[in-house]
Amino acid sequence: MANRTSRDVLLRGLWVLGQGIREQPGLFTVGVGGSVVFGLLTIASAYVVGAIVGEVVVPSIESGRAETGLLAAGAAALLAVSVVKVGGIFGRRLGAGFMQYRLQASYRRRVTRRYLELPMAWHQRHPTGTLLSNANSDVEATWFPVAPLPFAVGTVVMLVAAIGALFVTDWVLALVGLAVFPALFALNVVYSRRMAPRQVRAQQLRAEVSAIAHESFDGALVVKTMGREGQETVRFAARAAELRDALIAVGRLRGMFDPLLETLPSLGTLAVLLVGAYRLQQGAISVADLVSVAFLFTVLAFPVRAIGWVLAELPRSVAGWDRVHRVLTATGQMPYGADAVPAAATDAASLVLDRVRFNYATGGPDSPDTPPATPDTPPRAADDAASGPAPQVLHDVSFTVPAGRTVALVGPTGSGKSTIAALAARLVDPTAGTVTVDGVDLRELTAESLARTISLVAQVPFVFDDTVRANVALDRDGVTDESVWAALRLAEADGFIAALPDGLDTMVGERGTTLSGGQRQRLTLARALAGRPRLLVLDDATSAVDPRVEAAILAALRTSEIATSILVVAYRRATIALADEVVFLDQGRVVDTGTHQQLLARCPGYADLVTAYEQAEAQRERDRAGGVDPTGPADDASRPVEVNR
Repeated sequence: MANRTSRDVLLRGLWVLGQGIREQPGLFTVGVGGSVVFGLLTIASAYVVGAIVGEVVVPSIESGRAETGLLAAGAAALLAVSVVKVGGIFGRRLGAGFMQYRLQASYRRRVTRRYLELPMAWHQRHPTGTLLSNANSDVEATWFPVAPLPFAVGTVVMLVAAIGALFVTDWVLALVGLAVFPALFALNVVYSRRMAPRQVRAQQLRAEVSAIAHESFDGALVVKTMGREGQETVRFAARAAELRDALIAVGRLRGMFDPLLETLPSLGTLAVLLVGAYRLQQGAISVADLVSVAFLFTVLAFPVRAIGWVLAELPRSVAGWDRVHRVLTATGQMPYGADAVPAAATDAASLVLDRVRFNYATGGPDSPDTPPATPDTPPRAADDAASGPAPQVLHDVSFTVPAGRTVALVGPTGSGKSTIAALAARLVDPTAGTVTVDGVDLRELTAESLARTISLVAQVPFVFDDTVRANVALDRDGVTDESVWAALRLAEADGFIAALPDGLDTMVGERGTTLSGGQRQRLTLARALAGRPRLLVLDDATSAVDPRVEAAILAALRTSEIATSILVVAYRRATIALADEVVFLDQGRVVDTGTHQQLLARCPGYADLVTAYEQAEAQRERDRAGGVDPTGPADDASRPVEVNR
C-alpha cells in the first residue's frame, strides 16, 4: 500500500466502491436519484431566485409599489422547489445511509464467519487485537466513503447541468465556470494525493493500538502480578501517541485544504459578479441572469465538496479493504465432508490414528508479511508462499482408542500430546496419515456429526460471561436443566454450583473470573458431557483439580450411563493407572503402548517420567499441608466462591 501511486489508490478505491454498488444496487440508485433531484432543483432554485429578483423585486423597487400576486407566485415557486429538494435530500441520505450500514453489517458477518471457518493454526499467527480491528474499524473504514458517494455522483450530474445552463444563459459567464470547476477538481486531486499516506498510516496504527490494548487486558493477571502496569502503560501510550500524531497530521492537512476548497467557489462568485456587471452594462445579460448565475455559484460550493470527501476517504477505504480482503481470502479452511453419523447413535466410538505425521506450516498467503491480494493479483498458493521447511511434530504415530475404553497419552513436554488431542478433535488435519472414528476419516464427516461425536476439553478452560446454565447447555437442542445437572454431577461440579447464590442462573463473569481454576475446568468438562459425546478428549483438562476430585471424575466417567471412549492426556500416576491402555510418546513418536504396570516394568523412560511426576506431585502436597503453595490455593468443591451481584 505504501508503494502505490495516487493513481493506483484512486483506481483501487473506485473498484472498492464499485464492489459496494454491485452488492447494493437498489439503495445506490435511491441515493443517486435523490442526489440528482437535489442537484437539479438546486440549479432550478438559482433561476427561480433570479427570476423573482429580475421580474418582481427590481420592478417593485423601480415602481415604488409591490405586486402582491407576483410576490405570492414567487414565494410559491420557491416553496415548491424547496419541498422537492427536501425530498431529494431525504432520498439521498436514506439510500446512502442504508447502503453504508448494510455493507458494514454484511462484511462484519463475512469476516466473523471466516474467522470461525479458519483453523486454529491461522488464528495462532494473528493477534486477537488485529482480528478485532479487521471486523470493526477496518470494515468501517472500507465503506466510509459510501455515505457521500451518491451525493458526489449526483453532484457530477449537477455540474454538467449547471455548465449547460451557464452556456444557455451567457457563454462568457460559462467560461468563468469552466475555469472554476476544473480548479476545484484539481485541488481535490492534490488533497487526495497528500492525504493517502496519512490515512493509510492512521488505519494501520488503529489496529496496532487495538492489538496492544487487547494483549494488555487479556494478560491482566501477568501484568498485575509481575508489576508491569507502568511498562504496559508506557507501551500503550507510545503507540497511542503515534496514532494521535497520525490523526493530527490528517486533521492538519484537512485544515489546510478545507479553507481553500471553501474559498475557490467564493472567488468564482466574485469573478462572476465582476464579469457579469460588465456584461450587464453592455446589455448582454439581464439582472435576472446575473443574479441566477451568482446564486448558482454560491449554492454549488457545498455539493462540490462531496466529491472531495469521497476522494479524501478513498485511501483509508483502500487500506481497510486490503486488511478485510486478506481475511476473506485467507487460506487454510478445513472443509467438511458429507458423511453424517446418525443422530440416534449413542454407543461409544473408536478412534484410530494410522501413521499420522504432522507439521505446523509456516508463512502462507495470509501471513502478515504477505502483500494483500487485489483484483489483478490473486492470492499466492501456500506452497509458493511458505517461508521455509516446517518443523515435524509427529512421526508416523499409530494407536487405537477402542470403543468404550480409556487410553492415556503420556510423554514429556513437547512430545506431541496436545497435537494429537487437536487432531482427534479435528482442530487440525494431519500432514500425512489418517485419523478415523468408527472407520470414517474425520475429514469426511459433516460439521454437525463431528461436533456430536467428539468433544475436546482443553487444559486452559474458556468460560463465557454468562450464567452457569448457558455455559453448560450452549443453547443446544435437548440439553435440559436435568441433563445439565447430570453433567455437573459427572464432572464433580454439582456441589459448588448448588452453593452459588443463584445456582444455574449465577453469572460467572468474563472468562469465569468468579471461579477458581479447577472449578472452571470442571464447568467446561460438564459442558462437553452435556452433549453426550461418543468420544471424549481430555487435554490435561483436570490439571487444576485436586487429585482426589480428579480420580472421582475419571471413575464416574468409566461407570456413567454416557457411552463414551476417553483419550486423556495425563500426568498423575492415579489418572494414568485408571486408563485401560497407556501410549507413551517421546519426540513425536510412539515409544511403547501397554498398561501402566507393563510400561513401568519394561520402559525405563516411562518409569522415570511417571516417577518424576509423582515426586513433584508429592512435593506439592507437602507444600500444601505446610501452608505453602506456589501455584495458589488448592481447589476443592468447598472453596468459597465470590460472585459479582
